[in-house]
Amino acid sequence: MGTRSTGHERGTGERGGEAAPHIVWDWNGTLFHDIDAVITATNAAFAEIGLAPITLARYRELYCVPIPRFYERLMGRLPTQDEWDHMDVVFHRHYADHHIRCGLTAGAESLLARWQDTGGTQSIMSMYGHEDLLPLVRGFGIERRFIRVDGRTGPSGGSKTEHMARHLAGLSGVAAGRTVVIGDAVDDAVAAAHVGAHAVLYTGGSHSRGSLAAAGVPVVDSLEEAVAEAERLVV
Repeated sequence: MGTRSTGHERGTGERGGEAAPHIVWDWNGTLFHDIDAVITATNAAFAEIGLAPITLARYRELYCVPIPRFYERLMGRLPTQDEWDHMDVVFHRHYADHHIRCGLTAGAESLLARWQDTGGTQSIMSMYGHEDLLPLVRGFGIERRFIRVDGRTGPSGGSKTEHMARHLAGLSGVAAGRTVVIGDAVDDAVAAAHVGAHAVLYTGGSHSRGSLAAAGVPVVDSLEEAVAEAERLVV
């Protein structure tokens, strides 16, 4: 199943035939500050198979995709298919209960408005389920800031790489070389490299600074710094 737009795609703001600078935003852990809900849901899933609770610091140190590999780091073995299927269901049930208390990351709304107002374009590519993502983005009143919003279609737990390729292919007038992916996971940098885009990684989500640094791209502690890096890279 292919990615789908919000239904509010607009012109991409090309400048004299040159593609405008573009940001592809990650959602969970980047624009949406939901790490507390993620930890709560993760520990609920762990409890189902007898694993001890995990702290935020340890989560950030060990987290990776595909998600079963993350569980392998904790369990010393890959979960069985039945274990993975069960933990996935439990995680998403608890996440749905807790994420409603989460909000946008500090400064996100003003940064999105400023980037748009200065002629840049932006979109969202998230591994959160597409049908769940759209109402969230709309609920925060920021949908108009994006030329496209895509969530994951298909099974959860995998890499963003192929999703990113489909997302970028669906953006009219956007050039990979003038695109920056801003996310909170090493997988965001891997997906960016796959499509020939730049990446900036943010420490407020799923990874520790040390694990993000291994990706070899700029690592920042705020979204304001992330946008400043994006401007340096493509404006």
